Amino acid sequence: MKNVTVYMGPRCNFCDAAKRLLIRNNILFKEINIVLKEGGLEEMLAKSSGRKTIPQIFFDDLHIGGYEELRALEKKGELLNLVK
Repeated sequence: MKNVTVYMGPRCNFCDAAKRLLIRNNILFKEINIVLKEGGLEEMLAKSSGRKTIPQIFFDDLHIGGYEELRALEKKGELLNLVK
């Protein structure tokens, strides 16, 4: 199974929704709070080609995007295959 990483921040409804969606699908993930982790924002920006919105979600090195892209993958039935 791929390593799933979610870059998130405080008081972010989309971050919370993304985490709930991953939990609902029994997908383990690592949270990186860009405010609390030293260099977290810079790391996220570098990996996401400068995208500043949160969450930013990665399956290994594959950049999924944010919550809406994650939700679209779930709706299409592609999410679980993507994390294998």
